[in-house]
Amino acid sequence: MWRGVRISVDVETLRHFRAMKDEFFATDPGSPLPARQRARFRGLAYFEPNLDLVVEAEIRASVASSEVDLVTSSGDTERYRRAGVVSFEIAGVPAAVTLFRSHHGELFVPFRDATSGTETHDAGRYLEARTLSNGHALLDFNYAYNPYCAYSSEWRCPIPPAENHLTVPIRAGEMRYGDVASPGTAVKRGIVAHLRRPSRAKG
Repeated sequence: MWRGVRISVDVETLRHFRAMKDEFFATDPGSPLPARQRARFRGLAYFEPNLDLVVEAEIRASVASSEVDLVTSSGDTERYRRAGVVSFEIAGVPAAVTLFRSHHGELFVPFRDATSGTETHDAGRYLEARTLSNGHALLDFNYAYNPYCAYSSEWRCPIPPAENHLTVPIRAGEMRYGDVASPGTAVKRGIVAHLRRPSRAKG
């Protein structure tokens, strides 16, 4: 089994990104937080930067590359296409995730791991993978983030499928958010919210 290649973390860039995201959540009209939560928001919780959870791995063609419907938090589905599978090891334990191609063209990795429901969001987290010129994908789990429905039940988010349920803990990226709004009746449609990073949302 190919073990993957560890890549160094640019800690200052990561910290700057997190500071920008906190500012976006606190002040931007596009923030997933309802106004009453924004007023008391003091920042998201993160794991410390983890050098071992930045992986470059070969994208293997998926045996089932057809379109797939992912169930969302509101009970309906969103359609994606499997773009391939990447395999790697976490602390010596084999792991693999399927990369999904969104209709925006991005490589989307919805996943659960051994921290889900305790240290991180119950339903799992998301990650955007980057395709490299050598046919590999770069997965920096330090940028793993919660779906918008982790902050408010008004948002609709795809739930990580069983094929992306990892038995290993991924202690990198965003941690559990503890100030979730009570369930509402309105659900904001579309999947654009869950892939939006602060830098993109702000322009």
